Amino acid sequence: MSERAGHTRLGEVSPYITKDGSAIRELLHPSQHGVSQQSLAEAVVQPGMTTLLHRHKLTEEIYHVTQGQGVMQLGERRFPIGIGDSIAIPPGTAHCVENTGPEALHILCCCAPAYRHEDTEILAPTLPE
Repeated sequence: MSERAGHTRLGEVSPYITKDGSAIRELLHPSQHGVSQQSLAEAVVQPGMTTLLHRHKLTEEIYHVTQGQGVMQLGERRFPIGIGDSIAIPPGTAHCVENTGPEALHILCCCAPAYRHEDTEILAPTLPE
């Protein structure tokens, strides 16, 4: 992790697994960087993987797909996502992502307030059919 406040490089940030099962790299987070109200991370969902259906009590999220393709569940809606798509996820909204493509699905995730495991409530293990 870069020690420079407010500046990181993707290749220098170690990934970890969130409660929903995705591997993320915290690019900017109040616990380590020069931000105070939000966080920015890159989530990676491997081919054939689906994150756990979950919601955040306080956090509003924005997802932006930078690589790959998949299916997003947002509340009761399911829709395809791919490179260039952005998704707004209001607090309290159930959501998960399924990677339906042959390569890793990369998503930039902006959270306000910043991501915390304690704000994540797991609802179900996979996307309902």
